[in-house]
Amino acid sequence: MQYLFTALFILGFIAFLGFLVLMILSIRKGNRLPFKYIFLTLACFAIASIGLYGMLTLSSNSAQSGEDQPPSSQIKLSGLHMTADEFQNKFNGAVGKYRLNGLSITRLNMKESSEQGTGTFEYAFNDELRLVGVVNADESVQEVRLYGTGDTREPTDGSFLTAIATLILTTHSEYTYNDAQDVIQDIGLLDRNLNQLDFDGATVRNGLQYRFSVQDHEQSTFEISVAK
Repeated sequence: MQYLFTALFILGFIAFLGFLVLMILSIRKGNRLPFKYIFLTLACFAIASIGLYGMLTLSSNSAQSGEDQPPSSQIKLSGLHMTADEFQNKFNGAVGKYRLNGLSITRLNMKESSEQGTGTFEYAFNDELRLVGVVNADESVQEVRLYGTGDTREPTDGSFLTAIATLILTTHSEYTYNDAQDVIQDIGLLDRNLNQLDFDGATVRNGLQYRFSVQDHEQSTFEISVAK
């Protein structure tokens, strides 16, 4: 339709100018204007006006459609469908909502990687709890890992479990704290007969995999990634 209205405007405007020039020349010669010149001039002006109106209307509708679409529908992010800044804001939002003192992220330490434009970010909550994330070339977060250090023979530290719940809330904005605990339960971390030394449990929710594993006697890892 855009091409049609453009053609109508161009052809109508050129024809309008042509007949207008003929009318002016006829008047200068003192000749009486033929009715058909007047009719054709007005008709060409009307065609050009229709073409111009159609062009402006289509352009306006196209611009409005683009403005009405949310940013997430204009830019399709991969991975966890959020940028590092959005991740930080959502994480801190969950911390504030549930008053999880001591877990706020002040500033992510961003690092670029030479592998196809990917990068990473890190944040240390304390000496025993550290967050690491992987960022894709499109600036979206691909996965996040939470590393907890300490004696893995002992039950998982409460602050570590709270940080895990916060990460789950970050990736599911509609979740409540009870929903996050349900995910932790599905992984198996809340089982009474849990063998902490060789534990490796996972669950999948809405295309994301949540996994907790013990690497050695001093480090445990909680990871959120795209389910395969």
